[in-house]
This record gives sequence, structure tokens and C-alpha cells, in this order.
Amino acid sequence: LRRPWLWCEFPNMLQSTRKFAWHLRALAAVSCGRAFTSNAFRPGTLARHPGGSRQLLACPATLAASRRSMFIQTQDTPNPDSLKFLPGVPVLEKGQTMDFPSVSAAQCSPLAKLLFRVEGVRAVFFGGDFVTISKQEDAEWRIIKPEVFAVIMDFFASGLPVVTDAKPNPDTQFNEDDDETVQMIKELLDTRIRPTVQEDGGDIIFMGFDDGVVKLKMQGSCSSCPSSIVTLKNGVQNMLQFYIPEVVSVEQVTDEADKVAEQEFSRLEKQIRQKDEEPPAENKT
Repeated sequence: LRRPWLWCEFPNMLQSTRKFAWHLRALAAVSCGRAFTSNAFRPGTLARHPGGSRQLLACPATLAASRRSMFIQTQDTPNPDSLKFLPGVPVLEKGQTMDFPSVSAAQCSPLAKLLFRVEGVRAVFFGGDFVTISKQEDAEWRIIKPEVFAVIMDFFASGLPVVTDAKPNPDTQFNEDDDETVQMIKELLDTRIRPTVQEDGGDIIFMGFDDGVVKLKMQGSCSSCPSSIVTLKNGVQNMLQFYIPEVVSVEQVTDEADKVAEQEFSRLEKQIRQKDEEPPAENKT
């Protein structure tokens, strides 16, 4: 049966807001290359930390009226770990469905990516007028539901498209030979680290994991940023080690094209410096 969202769940919304503020501080620390620590978690698998809400879509004050007017209903399913959310607006075209069994499959949907940032969400499914959320077995609906409500309300108030032409990041797609540690590293990169780096005009690519060392490649504005090493060590490395004890360190790698470009840039910079240091030629009359 359809059940409207009740105001009795407001205390959970307050709890979600507190967790959201915690995560904003964590993301700010990563973006600025600072270490961020908290006693809210115990080291372990990424999926088993109920205290850390992932960042939600920013909602300006001008969208507040739209958020308040949205009336989201929930509907139980035969699976106790799955719940339907009906936002009262079209999600996809009538008769169309989309399945996102993992975060790596959600790159073409901004809404699905945001929902995967909610702690405890295992899978997302879209229908014509509904969103089905499947949670992990040890997660609790009383914690997940307020965050899902907030994500859905903020997203539809923003006017962003539910689906885009974006393709999954090939470096963080799960492979059959990936062990649990590699899968956790890829998930953490996609859900918490990569979005923050992309906001700064760059990207971070997973290159491999060997003997406790995570190998990453910086792209865009981050590739030539003087603080990229600080960001890797104090931001990315600390966050990976916090959730994944198997991670010993993080190293930045470059391919041959990057090395050649860097050498050419250094050579050109040296020539310009030498030219600037040369005394001006005297004019002969």
C-alpha cells in the first residue's frame, strides 16, 4: 500500500542533516589537501558505516518552495530490502525502466549517482513514475529513507536530467578478477573522491593496486597543480586508509605521453627564462 511521508520522520531528517554537515567537512578537507579524521567510524568495509552520509545535491534557497511542494510516497515490495519511492513526477518515459546494480553502472544518471552516495544503498532502479532503492542487509530503512527523500526532492527541484549521455568510467568498472579490496577502492573513488576532484576541474584515474599501494593518475587541472601530491597524500590516501586498512600508500603515476609533455614544457620554460635573463641588445646608430 502507498504510504505518504509522515512528519513523524522529521527527527531522522535532523539526524541526516548532522551527518551531512560532517561529510561536507570531510570533502572540504580532501579538496584542500588536508587530513580529516573523525571518531564517527571504525575502520572496515565501506558499506558498513551508517554514520557518514555522502554529499547531497546542493539546493539553493530559491528552490525551497519546490522542495516543500513535492509529496513523496513509499510503497513496500515483496523484498524487505527494497522500497519504492513515488515522487509524483515522471522519472522516465512511460513504460521505460533502467537498472543500476552498482555505482559503476550509474554514470549516465546524475540522480542514480546521488542516490548511491547515501550510506547503505546497494542498488537503484528507475521506472516511469517511481524509484526503487535496494539496501544492504545490515542497513536500516529508518536511517536511509530520510536521506533518499532529501536526494529525490533536491534533484527534481534542480531541473537536472535524470539520464545523460555520460558513459561509465572504465577505470572503476568492476572486473571479474577484482578482489574485495580493489572493488572497495573503486567504489570509494567513484562515490567520494572523484566528484570532489571533478569540481576542481580535474579527474583522478585508478591505475592499479599492488602490495598495498594504490596507483592513481591525475588529469586536468589536477595534473599540473603544485598541491597535487599534497592532495594525494593528505586527502586521498588518508580517506582510503580510513575505510580500507589494506591500503598502505598512494602513488601518482604518469604515462609516457605525460612525461614527454612535461619534458617539453620544462625545456620551453628554461628557454624563456634564459631569454629573459639576456641583456637587451644595444642599438647601433
